Amino acid sequence: MDARPLPPPIAPPALGSRTLFPDVEADVYLNHAAISPPSTAVRAAVQAVTDDYARLGTRAFLPWMGQRERLRALIAKLLGGTPGDWALTPGTTRGLLDVATCLRWRSGDRVLLFEGEFPANVTPWQRAAETWNLGLETLSLQGFGDGSGDGPTRVEAALKAGGVRLVAVSAVQFQTGLRMPLAKLGALCREHGALLCVDGIQAAGAVPVDVVADRVDFFASGTHKWAMGLDGSGVLYVSPRGLDALAPRVAGWLSHEDGLRFLFEGEGHLRTDRPIRRRTDFLEVGAWNTMGFAALEAGLSLIDALGIDAIYQHVQGILDPLEQALVQRGFTSERAPDPAARSATLSLRPPPGLDITRVEQPMFDHGVAVSIPDGRLRLAPHWPNSRDQVPQVIEALDATLRAARSAG
Repeated sequence: MDARPLPPPIAPPALGSRTLFPDVEADVYLNHAAISPPSTAVRAAVQAVTDDYARLGTRAFLPWMGQRERLRALIAKLLGGTPGDWALTPGTTRGLLDVATCLRWRSGDRVLLFEGEFPANVTPWQRAAETWNLGLETLSLQGFGDGSGDGPTRVEAALKAGGVRLVAVSAVQFQTGLRMPLAKLGALCREHGALLCVDGIQAAGAVPVDVVADRVDFFASGTHKWAMGLDGSGVLYVSPRGLDALAPRVAGWLSHEDGLRFLFEGEGHLRTDRPIRRRTDFLEVGAWNTMGFAALEAGLSLIDALGIDAIYQHVQGILDPLEQALVQRGFTSERAPDPAARSATLSLRPPPGLDITRVEQPMFDHGVAVSIPDGRLRLAPHWPNSRDQVPQVIEALDATLRAARSAG
């Protein structure tokens, strides 16, 4: 089927350029680990969808259905696997819930988690544990990111103890920005017969990932952060062996083989006995988020044009001087000592006596958007940020610290 092309961006992207983000209010936007503002390319894609449906109604359905196949190919290009390994979902949580619900559990199976995980990568496994009588074990993050290798050694010991069915981990820890060694964890899981499930939302789009090379079995991500799409859409990778481990406990009318035939091919095709597809997209159970997936393609196309490796290195060039300056001002950096364990996020604990809840708004008042998850100051630049913005960030922080001391 013909796929609806997206409008081209108004100008080609360039690292450090805000040209495609003319309406962002903050002078320096460092909140991409939370929500990325939509670029003009993303906004044009959404407008193209609404314009087509306004003009064509039902006849817009098939062209935009074709766009989703093109999107799968782009996702596979950037993150690994084949287009057929990827499902389009409502977000990270839904992808993880589908895996937790559909996995062929055995009573007594163990699931390994890690301390400090975002709740989206904890709650689904808690629900599965209650339903199928599973054991949950939470491991410390000590020994990850410091070059010692103690963290993976502790995972290996837990796997050798037996009974571990699945290891659930974030590609990048949201608290600290710690980049987890997925390839090492994937190898350990394969060696000991466990599955590796990754919450990828803090990596996809800014940190290099290859789900095949890293031996990941499940990779779930939303698209409103580093992928630079919109909220309410996501992606889910399932490896061939991961697919074999799933039962179609989650399925809807579009999960069947040839589920659309009765709408377009005349009488006699309205059947509910068609088998559920044995592809990852059986989890696409009903009507799609057409605008969200058009937005995702637009956002990822810009990332593809720049290259994730180049984006990653560009962001490190911004975080390096920021980390140095903030440590000089009494903050404690939680950035990994090992460069291989660093992400696009810099998280810092505040100096003694500084109430971190009094930092976010004053920084914004000085033109710098930051966030403060779990008591940290989090700085999360992406490709539109530039090193030229570093002095303004430092000036805004100094003004905020002076005001806090005066008020204290």
